[in-house]
Amino acid sequence: MAKLTFLGAAGTVTGSKYLVEAAGKRLLVDCGIFQGSQELQDRNYKPLTIDPKTIDYLVLTHAHLDHTGWLPVLVKAGYHGPIYANPATIELTTLLLKDSAHLQEEDTLHARIHKDSRHPDPQPLYTSTDVDPVLKLIKSMPRSGAFDISPEFRVTSYDAGHILGSSSLELTITEGGKKFVVVFSGDVGRYNQVILKDPTTPPSKADVLICESTYGDREHPDGDPAELLAGIVNRVVKRGGSMVIPSFAIGRTQTFMYYLRQLEDQQRIPRLPVYVDSPMALSATDLYLKYKEDHDLDYVKKEGSDGKGDPLDVHEFHLTRSVEESKAINNVKTPCIIISASGMVSGGRVLHHLALRLPDKRNAVILAGFQAEGTRGRALQEGAKSLKLYGQDVPVGAEIVEMGQFSAHAGKSELLRWLTGLPAPPKQTYLTHGEPIAAQALQAAIQQKFQWKAAVARYLDTVPVGE
Repeated sequence: MAKLTFLGAAGTVTGSKYLVEAAGKRLLVDCGIFQGSQELQDRNYKPLTIDPKTIDYLVLTHAHLDHTGWLPVLVKAGYHGPIYANPATIELTTLLLKDSAHLQEEDTLHARIHKDSRHPDPQPLYTSTDVDPVLKLIKSMPRSGAFDISPEFRVTSYDAGHILGSSSLELTITEGGKKFVVVFSGDVGRYNQVILKDPTTPPSKADVLICESTYGDREHPDGDPAELLAGIVNRVVKRGGSMVIPSFAIGRTQTFMYYLRQLEDQQRIPRLPVYVDSPMALSATDLYLKYKEDHDLDYVKKEGSDGKGDPLDVHEFHLTRSVEESKAINNVKTPCIIISASGMVSGGRVLHHLALRLPDKRNAVILAGFQAEGTRGRALQEGAKSLKLYGQDVPVGAEIVEMGQFSAHAGKSELLRWLTGLPAPPKQTYLTHGEPIAAQALQAAIQQKFQWKAAVARYLDTVPVGE
């Protein structure tokens, strides 16, 4: 009998890994890193409950590290099968893994020099040399439509509207002359958002549905994102401050650049220096321009009839490649905007910008996405008076602004809207990729609205797919 095991993103938002076993074959859907609390991060250093050498195939829903960031560990541990993804996801995953390895090396070196790690000899989870073996295993699959991974597994992709290349997957399993269908929502994006098309619900009669629940307990706030962003920029500039935006290099950075360009063109904000402190973010932005099939109609109109316009090109753009260039932003004393990874303030270059600018009440920090439990971003969101950065307690004087309007994840009602698109009730629904309260709230909403069987997935549980 086919079965499914939750190796990650169960009881938490990160670490997505779903193992499907059927007809003597094993398929892993996603291979993400755990982020957040120390207990979750420690899971990254523990081996899987199964031998990676026994996994036959792997397929990715999208490129974010909580869905791809554990690939180097898996391959180092012996996985040698194909890793299937669509072309945009392949290019973004390549960027992300290289950047992740580099940041881990940087952070490890800093911890060794400053002796601010809880480990006597801190080690990166993986290094840059561990990434190339992963990239050699990646194989292209179609952006949409059906693709045969093997005689046992056929996958059909639908646009999830979350980031470039993001997909919901319909997996058809053939075993013993019977067919079973498992639908993986992946990360469901927002409706009516800039740049990307709306999410598409797979028109599938699913035996099992795996649905994310990141915002299963709440809605995103109302309000026009452009107007709210203009208000923040203008009031911070008026008091002589600067804005730091901890932002995922893929997705959120491009959204901010889009709105900033429109606001500049409309003369609703002054033209400020915008520092994108991430070479990866620039590369990702180039890919957003390249893969036009993901663009929504408004974005296409702004590109122009020749398709050569760039709606993401702010007027005073500064890219910082080296660490030295990044640190030189500290010398900028006039109002500016700094967009830098990581989005949950869990590491990366944004830390030294915050170390300098958090104490000054003229400045602002814009939190624009989900902040996982145990991250510095969550601490700021919850009103922390100080933040531990590089072993020092840095006072929080800056204005902390939450902008849920910029989230790339569907809110509760949007998740229910996505579920409404299914042509028939799944025989069983499992909720993943959410903290317990969020998953339980979505479970209750599904049971009330649809009268479906829905359960909150539990870490390392194995469940049947077809009975």
